Amino acid sequence: MTGRRLRSVRIRLTLAYTGALMAVIAVYGVVVYMSVRSNLSKAVDERLLDDFKWPDFMAAEILSLLSGESSLDETAGEGSPWLQVWSEKGDMLLGSTYAAKTNPIPEAKLLATKADGKIHTLDEMTPPYRILTGKKTIGKVTLVIQVAASEKSMRDYLRELLFVMLLGLPIAAVIAGFGGYTLARGALAPVDLMAERARTITAERLKERLPVDNPNDEFGRLATVFNQTLTRLESSFDQMRRFTADASHELRTPLTAMRSVGEIGLRAKREPAEYREIIGSMLEEVDRLSLLVDRLLMLSRADTGESMLAMDRVDLGELAEEVTAQLEVLAEEKQQSLSVKVDGPSSCVGDRMVLRQALLNLVDNAIKYSPVGGKITVHASRSSEGVAMLDVSDTGPGIPVEQQQRVFDRFYRVDRSRSRENGGGTGLGLSIARWAVEVNGGQLTLENKGEPGATFRITLPSDERLRMQAR
Repeated sequence: MTGRRLRSVRIRLTLAYTGALMAVIAVYGVVVYMSVRSNLSKAVDERLLDDFKWPDFMAAEILSLLSGESSLDETAGEGSPWLQVWSEKGDMLLGSTYAAKTNPIPEAKLLATKADGKIHTLDEMTPPYRILTGKKTIGKVTLVIQVAASEKSMRDYLRELLFVMLLGLPIAAVIAGFGGYTLARGALAPVDLMAERARTITAERLKERLPVDNPNDEFGRLATVFNQTLTRLESSFDQMRRFTADASHELRTPLTAMRSVGEIGLRAKREPAEYREIIGSMLEEVDRLSLLVDRLLMLSRADTGESMLAMDRVDLGELAEEVTAQLEVLAEEKQQSLSVKVDGPSSCVGDRMVLRQALLNLVDNAIKYSPVGGKITVHASRSSEGVAMLDVSDTGPGIPVEQQQRVFDRFYRVDRSRSRENGGGTGLGLSIARWAVEVNGGQLTLENKGEPGATFRITLPSDERLRMQAR
């Protein structure tokens, strides 16, 4: 349970925010502590320097002390600084002030003999002291003046400051954690709302969309992208439902026909010739069913990417001649004209068998939907940009503009009744043709030239263009 909570973005953001704020506060506290300590230390040193100047203001008193009229402890009262006066040889001359007598420093005599004018810190004392020993000439006499100051007040103040900082750090951590959690909760509220809405979206409710409060922030853009994904998913589901319904219908039609023919054949005793005719009709439906299953399997392999291509140089003019020669018999049955036109070399790199299947489907469709005595033309050429093109044109009724966007959908037919009249196609020919062209790196489009009939165009990168790109 604890591990799951730590994986929460809200908790991680809170911890990160609290940790960062605590680090900033800690660094700030160290800087403040060091700054206060430095300032207090300078104040103690400045006090020592001021005390060292004190004998200058009491020159007359010092001279009288040197004449033996009085002692230093009598002249300087309790409010005087810590002060001792030595001779250059290290002998005590004038005694000590009240502060020096009540707080004696054992190292004072040793430091008096050196008189280096530096401030020394005596940490071994309790409380620690700072002492300054230097020479000073009063009148015509050179004396060693020694002043000292306790660090007790400074260290007490620093100790109190450190205690306050350490005491305030946990309080600051609690406040930062609460504030961070509140900020994270408010910032991630749109995510919770999106998660709740997304949980209700199922295959039956794909029309639902995530709320978008602000399309310009990160969560708004995420919700917009997710909604776009849902739109594509909804379209795919609708297409899959149509495909499933159409496939079921197409599969049911030959099965129903076979069942009907078989039941009629069994109702009465018939001659062998009649049975052969019935069996022949059933075999025709079996062939149609087999063709439909084969095409469905082909599209299934195409969708899963299992199709392996044998890439080679393909002459589109030769391919057009080969396909038209194979389908010429079907065109002759309808007294149609089937011709090939080749404008210069038009070759590409692709799988010849896959491209042949695409062209077979296009020419077969053109023959089916062109009227008796119609004309079908297969035109191979190359554009000025070096693109190989293959056009299949017919003189049929054409395709209405409002239906041109769906002609490549699986099982879609412009006119289902005419489809039955023209041999009962599966409605998969154009879908397979488009896949066959696209898998070879090309495009299959329906060209609307404003003339009767339809023109389907295959565009493929030419082999010369591919060689130039390879260089």
